[in-house]
Amino acid sequence: MKSDIANRSDIEILVNTFYAEVNKNEKLGYIFNDIAKVDWAHHLPKMYSFWGSILLGEHSFSGNPMVKHVELSKIASMTEVEFNEWLLLFVKTVDELFEGEIADEAKRRATTIARIMLSKIQMVQIV
Repeated sequence: MKSDIANRSDIEILVNTFYAEVNKNEKLGYIFNDIAKVDWAHHLPKMYSFWGSILLGEHSFSGNPMVKHVELSKIASMTEVEFNEWLLLFVKTVDELFEGEIADEAKRRATTIARIMLSKIQMVQIV
């Protein structure tokens, strides 16, 4: 039986497992590694804080991920295809590792985040 997401260690497992899958993914890996040239040693702790703040109430994240994604969308394909792939991988990772109320909340929040980011990116592209 799987347990729910309960602490920072669980968040780190979720984030590390998820981004390992992103790195291997044909639709997403090149965006992170070749275009955005993500510094994973710097990015992963930010993601721990992001998800820890959202799911565990840590209040440890600061920053505006929307701005970075909008800027990236100007040089990388960030359409419904990429956001759906990101969401599919995220939900799959959560389901493989955890179950419970917070795991369900993680999937709901990821869905909302993906929809909002895609919508903002599409609005910028129209202008």
